[in-house]
Amino acid sequence: MSHHQDTRPAPVGGSLINAATLVCGVLIAIMLAVLLVRFVFGLGAVANINDGYSWGIWVVVDVMIGSALACGGFSVALLVYIFNRGEYHPLVRPALLASLFGYTLAGAGIFFDLGRWWNFWHIFWPSYVNVNSVMFEVAASVTTYILVMWIEFSPVFLEKLGMTNIKEKLNKTLFFFIALGVLLPMMHQSSLGTMLVVIGGQVNPLWQTPMVPLIYLLTAIVIGYGVVLFESCVAASSYRRKIEVHLLNPMSRIMLGVLALYLVVRFGDLLVRGALGEAFKPSFVALAFWAENLCFVAPFFLIGNVAARRNPARLFLAGIAIMLGGILLRLNGFLIGYGHYTGTGWGYFPSFAEVMVTVGMFAIEVLGYIVITRRFPVLPREIAQVTH
Repeated sequence: MSHHQDTRPAPVGGSLINAATLVCGVLIAIMLAVLLVRFVFGLGAVANINDGYSWGIWVVVDVMIGSALACGGFSVALLVYIFNRGEYHPLVRPALLASLFGYTLAGAGIFFDLGRWWNFWHIFWPSYVNVNSVMFEVAASVTTYILVMWIEFSPVFLEKLGMTNIKEKLNKTLFFFIALGVLLPMMHQSSLGTMLVVIGGQVNPLWQTPMVPLIYLLTAIVIGYGVVLFESCVAASSYRRKIEVHLLNPMSRIMLGVLALYLVVRFGDLLVRGALGEAFKPSFVALAFWAENLCFVAPFFLIGNVAARRNPARLFLAGIAIMLGGILLRLNGFLIGYGHYTGTGWGYFPSFAEVMVTVGMFAIEVLGYIVITRRFPVLPREIAQVTH
């Protein structure tokens, strides 16, 4: 008898009612209550944004950071479809699912932050379009990418519904959407950095540089791999399944290579511009800069050798460090290092309502991941086990 295991994706199964889903449900309910107040009484009723800080955490965290944390699908697609590393294919669907929720919620975050939200359709109406605007490029690219990801992920739903004929027809054209799924994140992740460039002198020189588009693109790729490490370890622990160390080990080596390239670009740029001195001034901004870069350096100490990369705990910690580094890079540029030289006296700290909306957004992502992995074929069959 053959002992060959079927590695095709399969639902994990198990109950959808547990502590995690109940907590997520409560957080989502709080978020919806806050948003009801926001849309009835206006943005100022719940948010602390002002004339000096027109963007708060709904844009910086939910969009700038949320989209970066949703780059797992893009990063894995680069390996599988561009560099022809087919052995990583079991990671594609879980990474794409996380990306799908991350980007969809990032798009919702933009909508929440619009003062006159009822005019959102202006973004795509031809007479209002400004093709020279980096914000338009980001809006158009992100919207298209969300649609592309839903199409890429649709075979999961078609399999569950038994629509094999439709799935086979879709598979013949899927290569086109996969190509778009690699191209579009490269466009808008770099353009998110360009948005920081156009803000100008209000941003501290530690983050204000023409190299920001490249910096944001490189970190998006690295963060994508970090999220895959984090998500794989958490899913394995939650569903009591074996961690795919045989895949995460070589992938993390690739991640370290891209991370090393990023650090060379990052500090090389600071040295060439003569801006590194800002990092040694006695200020909170300088402290935030070193915290950001210590997070990016930490993975070399955590998983810098082959033996360490076989340790799931070290892989998990390396994923967290990468994610924290990417979060701080974007927080520092758009909030902590912003307004440093304006001298206007404006300040910003998010309100409790703002925080609860952001927490609720991440709760939707967690709840969606649990529901879909339990009921739809996402994780490889050989590691899918029913848990209660």
